Amino acid sequence: MPDSEHKTASHGHDPAAAEREALLRAEIAKLKEHAARAAECTDHNVRPGRRPSSRTVLGFAVVAAILLGVGFTTGYLPKLRRTASITAEAKADTEARPTVSTAVVKRSDTAVDLDLPGSIQAVTEAPILARADGYLKRRLVDIGDRVSAGQLLGEIEAPELDNQVQQAKAALQQSYAALEQATASLEQSRANEQLARVTAQRWSNLLGKGAVSRQDNDNYQAQFQAQSAFARAQERAVAAARSNIEAAKANLERLNQVQGYRMVRAPFAGVITLRNVDVGALISTGQTLLYRVAQMGTLRTFVNVPQSYADVIKPGVEAEVAVVDLPGRIFRGKVARSSGALDASSRTLLTEVQIPNQDGALLPGMYAQVSLSIRRASPPLIIPGDTLLIRPQGTMVAVVRPDNSVHFQKILVGRDFGKEVEVIKGLEEGQALVVNANDSVQEGVKVKTVKLKEDGAKR
Repeated sequence: MPDSEHKTASHGHDPAAAEREALLRAEIAKLKEHAARAAECTDHNVRPGRRPSSRTVLGFAVVAAILLGVGFTTGYLPKLRRTASITAEAKADTEARPTVSTAVVKRSDTAVDLDLPGSIQAVTEAPILARADGYLKRRLVDIGDRVSAGQLLGEIEAPELDNQVQQAKAALQQSYAALEQATASLEQSRANEQLARVTAQRWSNLLGKGAVSRQDNDNYQAQFQAQSAFARAQERAVAAARSNIEAAKANLERLNQVQGYRMVRAPFAGVITLRNVDVGALISTGQTLLYRVAQMGTLRTFVNVPQSYADVIKPGVEAEVAVVDLPGRIFRGKVARSSGALDASSRTLLTEVQIPNQDGALLPGMYAQVSLSIRRASPPLIIPGDTLLIRPQGTMVAVVRPDNSVHFQKILVGRDFGKEVEVIKGLEEGQALVVNANDSVQEGVKVKTVKLKEDGAKR
């Protein structure tokens, strides 16, 4: 065996082994020297052209075998034992590491179906109250009946209202008569005013000629002023009579309109969802609820969208509505509008979803499950719920570093989905986390990892 191989094989021996190796080297050197001398002697004794004897060849073969045996014993076998020892130690060290299951930090899909509960309502629904006092004379519809806009629903009998109409008509006639009387009085006062003006002018001329006394002239001048004031008063009386006529007309028109409310009509096309009175029931203006009518062609449902999705809820977002009572049917609608502000108590955004209902399968008041198809620009990170560790320092996870060492990282969590949890801060996508960490998992310890099988579901 060459010297370099001996050095390599003997590296790391104890002192006794080194001493034995040195002795073997010296013995090998002597054997080499002896073999060289024997060969030299043979070369001098053998004539040219003759081959070495078999004894000489056998001697060389024995020497070579001895050298190989010594080299194998002193070099290869210790090296083999050291290799086996190192392998065993490495295997024992590996087997001593705790084995843990790991899960990878992943990011949610940008497209998400947000499932929220909602209650279906009619887009337009109105209570119908009486506008006239009386008794219900006729009832023409009942609950579930479909009505058109302006259709007659019922008739109220109101004799007192009829009397009020007659009284208003009579009052209007009186107003007309009062106007005629005031007009006649105005004409008479104007004539008297004209006569008083002429007389006062004449007495004023006579006073200038000294034919009458000043006192008589003053009397006629005062009469003229009085007649002028009376004529102006009659003009005001005529204007007041005209105003009374307008008031009487307005009152009569109001009573006629109220009398028209005796005929109860549908404000819009829809379905009667409530009938609250029967024939003969006493009706009070503005207090008695007669019917409730709702439009059923398009329905709506209100849902409370969490704050984390409020920024992506816009009019036109697609929605799917499912009702437990109608298995297998999916009703498609769209977001019509939102409140534009979060509820301070629940931190949710009130959103209205409108659903076409041409076949009338959906009914107001149904409980529904609304699924909104939304897209997020920055979806959050998701980790399995089994990776969370609740410590006095806060919520943490055990992160497996690239060198298989463990580091406990503090995180800030968002929404809890049960099996999965959103992470707002503290982790990066692609990191490996220990699942269900036990007491053997400590800070800095190295572990053997087994990747947890994923179910492929994302949020």
